[in-house]
Amino acid sequence: MQPIKAMYRQFLSEPIWFKVMILSALLLSIVFSSSYFSDHGYYQSLSKIAAAIFFGSYGIKMRRNKKVSGAFFIIAVICIYLAWSSLSLADL
Repeated sequence: MQPIKAMYRQFLSEPIWFKVMILSALLLSIVFSSSYFSDHGYYQSLSKIAAAIFFGSYGIKMRRNKKVSGAFFIIAVICIYLAWSSLSLADL
């Protein structure tokens, strides 16, 4: 429970532009990955790109801790790959 509280306190101390970017990326990722948009590949790709922005921005934010930052960057790269693959499937 302590790490969750620490991340929440860190989030509250961030500038407003970072809060808006993180919350909008998270919201876009959740909304466009819903079943309502499941038959549209472009929305699925947008969802994965929003998730990549979310994980990449936290990777940059946590760059003092190399392991955590590396994990966030790896997840962001995976999201970008999945976005690319779902975009190529949408073209079919």
